[in-house]
Amino acid sequence: MDQNTDQNTAPQSYDREARGVRLVAVLLGLTVVSGLIDAVSYLGLGHVFVANMTGNIVVLGFAAVGAPGFSVAHNLTSLGAFVVGVAAGGRIVARMDTGPRRTWARVALGAEALLVGGSAVIAFAAPPDAHATTYPLIALTAFAMGLRNATVRKLGVSNYSTTTVVTMTMTGLIADSVSGDSPSPGSLRRGAAVVALLAGACLGGWLTLHHGIGYPLLIAALASAVFALTASGRE
Repeated sequence: MDQNTDQNTAPQSYDREARGVRLVAVLLGLTVVSGLIDAVSYLGLGHVFVANMTGNIVVLGFAAVGAPGFSVAHNLTSLGAFVVGVAAGGRIVARMDTGPRRTWARVALGAEALLVGGSAVIAFAAPPDAHATTYPLIALTAFAMGLRNATVRKLGVSNYSTTTVVTMTMTGLIADSVSGDSPSPGSLRRGAAVVALLAGACLGGWLTLHHGIGYPLLIAALASAVFALTASGRE
């Protein structure tokens, strides 16, 4: 048997990063989850965002000047928990950065699933008019979104730097489309991200208005758990 035959029959190297769902698809699914969670927080927890901190800061401004229906305490709770979540996500990434990114992506998403799942348990267990659960729900979901944002930022997937806001995504999509150049390779990803956030917000809004906040939180937790179990390390 010659050398070429030996090389052809040798077992191929095993790429652990390639196992599972590509990160682009995972991030797209997580964008839907962001829409679900922000629908719950804004419609069911007192006009506060827990994923979209740009919107949350604007809403905090409304609350600060006494606009009815908005709470400074709710928004500060969300901001504080989000910041702590980002810091925790940064620590996870720093500790696991030398290993497969598939591993630390799954760890972070698993933590998100547990946090949002805990929120769903609280939502189902509490009476419909219980206000005492508002702050724990805001804190848990905002912490989870901060954790995820730190992870997604470090993953560095091209044309997909965030799963919680789409302002710059829309800007890039529209600017590229009117520049006269051929569509960029990331146009499809950007367009899909906008649609995904809208779809999540629609589903979350409908569920919250008609069935309460427990079901959208449960769906968000289950989706995050599926992504944690199936995410690969490649785009």
